Amino acid sequence: MYAFELHKAKSVADAAALIAKTGGKALAGGQSLVGAMKLRLAQPGALVDLSGIAELRGIRREGGAVIVGAMTRHAEVAASADVKAAIPALVALAEGIGDRQVRNMGTLGGAIAHADPAADWPAAVLGLGATVITSKGRHAADGFFKGLYETALAGDELVTAVSFPVPRKAAYAKFRNPASRFALVGVFVAQAGDGAVRVAVTGATATPFRCAPLEAALAKSFTADAAKAAKVSANGLSGDLHASPEYRAHLIPVLAARAVASL
Repeated sequence: MYAFELHKAKSVADAAALIAKTGGKALAGGQSLVGAMKLRLAQPGALVDLSGIAELRGIRREGGAVIVGAMTRHAEVAASADVKAAIPALVALAEGIGDRQVRNMGTLGGAIAHADPAADWPAAVLGLGATVITSKGRHAADGFFKGLYETALAGDELVTAVSFPVPRKAAYAKFRNPASRFALVGVFVAQAGDGAVRVAVTGATATPFRCAPLEAALAKSFTADAAKAAKVSANGLSGDLHASPEYRAHLIPVLAARAVASL
């Protein structure tokens, strides 16, 4: 690990000012950034620790949405009675992230800002059409994830919370790597109150995406059979030592069908 300065922010405004001044990186749960630094894959000259900012934590219901603070841990989402009552799919998703340490240290804000191509939270953000609330404004889910480890966030912009609309139905299913529990493919299916369907896929490309063939199929018939019968092209999908593009294309409708069947 390379040498770096550590700054503890007292507020969101303080954190943004420190990042702008030092050119450093925000440190949330550290489950991705610290690992990359240990491997010398990342070399920030400064880290701005967000753990002391109380306003970034917590879960609350506001009208037709559940608001989750950026520094809320995965384990806190998994244990939340409010989330379970409103969007149980988020509880199931949070329970399946990493191992116990990752769930108790990793944060929602850190996960979506890091934008790992195989992470689970981006699928929920995109699948539910969530709004990412930041220190500078708001980002709609459809425009937030830009590419490999790339989001719409400016360099000194911090995620402060995510607003998840409460759907009529939602579920998440993933085919996980048995060692890391990252998604080889993960599929989040949601049906809004007006019947509109969103299907978001993670783990299959450099960035999460909405799957148009599955959305069309489930809009006509919100059934597992309809999901499984949808055809997903392998063009543009990732291929690596874990799975070929063709295998990932096969998994997407299979996992969507499992998600719908669980409802």
